[in-house]
Amino acid sequence: MLAEMRIQGLGVIDDATLELDAGLTVLTGETGAGKTMVVTGLTLLGGGRAEASRVADGARRAVVEGRFTADAAAMKVADEVGAEADDDGALIAVRTVGADGRSRAHLGGRAVPVGVLARLAESALAVHGQNDQLRLLRPAEQRALLDRFASDAVGTPLQRYRSVRAEWQAVTAELTERRDGARRLAQEADLLRHGLVEIEAVDPQPGEDRALTEEARRLAAADDLREAAGAARAAVAGGDAMDTVDIGGGAVTLVGEARHRLAASGDSALAALDTVLGDVLAQLDDVAGELTAYLDRLDADPERLGHVLSRQAELKALTRKYAADTDGVLAWAEQARQRLEHLDTSDEALAALAGRRDALAGELAEHAATVTVARTAAADRLADGTTAELGGLAMPDARLLVAVTPRAAAPGAADALRVGDELLAAGSDGVDEVELRLVAHTGATPQPLHKGASGGELSRVMLALEVALAGADPVPTMVFDEVDAGVGGRAAVEIGRRLARLAARHQVVVVTHLAQVAAYADRHLLVDKARADGGPARSRVRTLDENERVGELARMLAGLDETDTGRAHAEELLAAARAHRAADRRSDEAPTTPSSRRSRRGSAHVPA
Repeated sequence: MLAEMRIQGLGVIDDATLELDAGLTVLTGETGAGKTMVVTGLTLLGGGRAEASRVADGARRAVVEGRFTADAAAMKVADEVGAEADDDGALIAVRTVGADGRSRAHLGGRAVPVGVLARLAESALAVHGQNDQLRLLRPAEQRALLDRFASDAVGTPLQRYRSVRAEWQAVTAELTERRDGARRLAQEADLLRHGLVEIEAVDPQPGEDRALTEEARRLAAADDLREAAGAARAAVAGGDAMDTVDIGGGAVTLVGEARHRLAASGDSALAALDTVLGDVLAQLDDVAGELTAYLDRLDADPERLGHVLSRQAELKALTRKYAADTDGVLAWAEQARQRLEHLDTSDEALAALAGRRDALAGELAEHAATVTVARTAAADRLADGTTAELGGLAMPDARLLVAVTPRAAAPGAADALRVGDELLAAGSDGVDEVELRLVAHTGATPQPLHKGASGGELSRVMLALEVALAGADPVPTMVFDEVDAGVGGRAAVEIGRRLARLAARHQVVVVTHLAQVAAYADRHLLVDKARADGGPARSRVRTLDENERVGELARMLAGLDETDTGRAHAEELLAAARAHRAADRRSDEAPTTPSSRRSRRGSAHVPA
């Protein structure tokens, strides 16, 4: 839920704080006062596109800050990016848009990509405006809306369908590649086999090239290394006949002499140092032993050096062709073996692939049919619920039909799938087309929404759909930007009533120009302009008290905010809205029977 939002430097708004109700909040104001900027701010918080033109004139940047009451889904997004909630459990999201067009986002005190705010909005915020009504006309959006309503009933089989479809597509593509490119694949297989034979003949070992380089360097410099190691051993352990440098007794002798003198001193402080020198002497013995072993291993054998150089040449011939080092050559060989397994163009291999493809096609068809059945059942429920809502939105004879129809495949298409007796196109969302159709009045022919609904009717259809979807939609906050456009009279009252009912399950924020809608608000915010110190008029947002609210409703009704008649009309409207809300609450709390549900839901649904 969005508890609070602050807007700075956005459009005509200098600095405004909006405290939102958990139920229904309405924003009203004169045309041009800045109501649209509030919706723009909400869109920016949801990761929407940022435009420099939205920054207020003379401002360096626009800032929108939202305080969300974080739920599990929001906190999951926050945890993934290292964002933290405040002590009161609130999650702060901030979006900044510079005058140069650059945009920044922060969540829980962390700078994050804008896409993170978009992910947060998916689970916390849904903004519905005029553009959403246009999107609702698209077939893909209508199918997505139905699937959202159906929830797991469609989501679970659709997930299985997509998994099988991906495997079916991969096997089909591989079979086509093997059949159509037999000659090319045979040539590729020959090259791979030749490479494998060449690599296996040399038999490189992991890291062998690095080991040989080190050994060659040691063999080539054996005399210098012998002198260095011998001198070091002499310095540690003392010289002998094998050492090239004689520097006396060495460190072991000197440390031993020091220990003898300390032990003979009889002083406890000096005797304590004897223990330390004992550890040093043990380490010197170890170093002397390792130097002796190194000298024993050191060999200036020219024959061995020749063998190493020859082996390096063999490995270099492979690394020039296949990879940068022997590890890469071995990786290439493994990939080549795996690739060869998919280049078999024999009749037996093709028959096996064809069998696997057909088996997957059968399994995919079963999943597709399951998705279709689930969608059809959900379509009936969605149409029924939406039609009942339309009956209360001054469209008593209108019906919404949700048609689920098969999507035919073009002959020879790669996605053609036989489901039952039909050849259908197996898309990523199944084999169905979904279309919302409106029967505007009794006896009318069902028409697609873009043909059968006017602007005002489309607004009411969208609201009716949202009310029907309310139980299935997990998004806690819904924003409606002038969902009542093109509506008036009794329909406006019913829109307000539906929004109030929706607010019983969700936080609802509505930008409206209709008093009939605003009367149902739990909190009424006014966007108006004020002029300070003779400067340009800037917009502010403030919460109206009861008296101010009556005046604003009177202004919205007919510009009669200063008259007793206008205020009386507004008070009457408020009283009626409160009575309706109380009646709706009692109705929702009362136990229901099938007959009572039918009586409240209105006209029956005729399936598509």
